[in-house]
Amino acid sequence: MKPGKDNKKIRLSSSERIAFISNLSTMLSAGIPILDAVNNLLEDSKGNIKKVMETLRDDLTQGHQVNYSFAKFPNVFDKVTVNVVKASEEAGTLDVTLKDLRDNLRKKEEFNDKVRSSLLYPVFIVGVFFLVLMINLVFVIPKIALVFENLRITLPLPTKILIFVSNLITQNTIAVAAVFVAVILFFVYLFTQKRGFVLNIFYALPGISSLVMLIDVTQFTRSMHLLLSSGITIVAALDLTSDVVIKSETKKVIEKTKELILSGKTFSDGLRTGKGYFPTMMIKLVETGEKTGTIDKSMQDISEYYDYQVTNTLKTLTALLEPVTLVVVGIVVGAMMISIIAPIYSLIGQVSPR
Repeated sequence: MKPGKDNKKIRLSSSERIAFISNLSTMLSAGIPILDAVNNLLEDSKGNIKKVMETLRDDLTQGHQVNYSFAKFPNVFDKVTVNVVKASEEAGTLDVTLKDLRDNLRKKEEFNDKVRSSLLYPVFIVGVFFLVLMINLVFVIPKIALVFENLRITLPLPTKILIFVSNLITQNTIAVAAVFVAVILFFVYLFTQKRGFVLNIFYALPGISSLVMLIDVTQFTRSMHLLLSSGITIVAALDLTSDVVIKSETKKVIEKTKELILSGKTFSDGLRTGKGYFPTMMIKLVETGEKTGTIDKSMQDISEYYDYQVTNTLKTLTALLEPVTLVVVGIVVGAMMISIIAPIYSLIGQVSPR
């Protein structure tokens, strides 16, 4: 079914989604009928959660299933969640599946927190540096430039450039602001309209490429485990998980794998076509899972292993990125200070002999 326009706008934070799934799972595990559970939870619900709960209650009253309601909120429940819930309702294991969904959401949020926290410090340092730079260019440099102008001393090239940039900002504030906004809008346009192209350039950077591959493997295998353990066929699972990966090339490999399985090949055969996007060890584990009939367990083991690998890689990158960021910022700030101090020392040197 197609979600309504208002439902498309509704979003829940990760913590709200986890709380929603967890509370509903707890109620069902206690033996409370689904409609009674929703009515009980609705009493204390607020904001967007209340809207989701009200829709769920109304649909259940009309005889629809939970997955029918979840499908109305594409920005709250992704295709993987909706199809896992649908399969569990058909199998009569909704309470167990909701627990699995809750655990999966928690792992996913913990995983995303690791990625965000690794970038927080460098972004903070760069932000503070930009703020300090702007304060100097707008308030400090103009006063020093006035002193240099009155003294009529010869300025070195770096100092001239610094004063030129300062004058450009202070004397053409509106024009500079307009250019700044235009640049931001241009990057927003690139990111929204040419997102795949921009991200592929970023993902191709040294160090980033291998990390993105590990993240893709982790997210892909975690979603596959959830779907396969819910009884969804491997072809349907591959179709649903093609949207959870970051790289467009990885998505193409997943789609190619689905086509090969439909033509009679195995899952591991399909993954081998994506050399460089899926690690060899992962393919070997998938092959072992196929032989033993435990492919869902193999997916879980792979996701846990590469989750650990991503954590270690992020720690290493953060450990390297922090000092590199500080050194680069220090060099730029030092160069700026030397550009200001050098003419002063030159002036002192001219006065001292006398």
